[in-house]
Amino acid sequence: MSAAGPAPLRVTPGAGWADLGAPLTRLLAHEGGAVLVQTSGSTGRPKQVSLPARALRASGEATADVLGGHGQWLLALPTHHVAGLQVLARSVLAGTAPVALDPGAPFTVDSFAAAVARLDPDARRYASLVPTQVHRLLKDQVGVRALQGLDAVLLGGSATDPDLLCSARQTGVRVVTTYGMSETCGGCVYDGIPLPGVQVRIGAQQRIRLGGPVLADGYPEHPALSAERFVEDTDGRWFLTDDRGVLDPADGRLTVLGRVDDVIVTGGHNVEPADVERALRALPQVQDALVVGVEDPEWGHRVAALVVPPDGAAGTTPTGPSVATLRSALATALPPHALPRQAEVVPALPLLESGKPDRAAARDLLAAGGRMDLHPH
Repeated sequence: MSAAGPAPLRVTPGAGWADLGAPLTRLLAHEGGAVLVQTSGSTGRPKQVSLPARALRASGEATADVLGGHGQWLLALPTHHVAGLQVLARSVLAGTAPVALDPGAPFTVDSFAAAVARLDPDARRYASLVPTQVHRLLKDQVGVRALQGLDAVLLGGSATDPDLLCSARQTGVRVVTTYGMSETCGGCVYDGIPLPGVQVRIGAQQRIRLGGPVLADGYPEHPALSAERFVEDTDGRWFLTDDRGVLDPADGRLTVLGRVDDVIVTGGHNVEPADVERALRALPQVQDALVVGVEDPEWGHRVAALVVPPDGAAGTTPTGPSVATLRSALATALPPHALPRQAEVVPALPLLESGKPDRAAARDLLAAGGRMDLHPH
């Protein structure tokens, strides 16, 4: 960072446009300076990441280029994480003020619809959401109409269920899936295609590397970790993610397979949690699911699932299918070693502040929930 630039801008929980609009405007107009934003904690304890103004500008301009132009944004995510911060940064670049939901109130269909109604009808209208929010909106015609009133909905935070995408797009909602993290100024791959200037490489163990002008400077409080995760070679500077992926040789489209450390090794077999989650969500008895590996004395790790039944989001006491019922229903969709050995019914999945699934919390909950001793036939 330039010594002549402004001091790093620290974003605190609860900060909004009134707090950050002016300092972000000054910072993005300067050649130096940076914003300190907190990682979601999905890769361990949350850390401060330094996002230089040039990277935020590059990300915001590339997003506008892909979406069809700058516009007005709806703020529905916390600003001290990168997705919410980017809504403010994109608003600065667009010269517009965002319309924000109350950060201290629960997310509801009615509050979202009211916020959409306050957006400028003559501007392009955008929102950045997480899958849980979109799912709730699609269950209510008021929410569907609100989504239809947007020119694009950026959907990030976690792997998106294909059925959710299909449902949204069938109603005429333009959903753009995003992949990225705090270290890349948020989403830098849209619908599998890198933003202009962004590079994607696949390294050893199918580990995804991301490069280009959107990269963070590093972790100010962890220089050794910065050196480990931000590396340089003859092709440029790269961030080593914790995710595995493959690139389509025909069009370069990225498919994210899952996290490097999320693969469940059970009885000598490798199981992709995402495969089990997709199969579970396809069942009529399941609205949502989160699958993790839980230590097991016999299998090494057992495939364990948190399951949200269709009435879970309504706030009722959840009742749902037993693990035996789930295993029977999944028998034709998954190999025997991938069938869940444990399932706990919950009203909602544990989430981090960023909207990503909290796998550590899920693992703790399942580890405390007992063990179902079911063997594959």
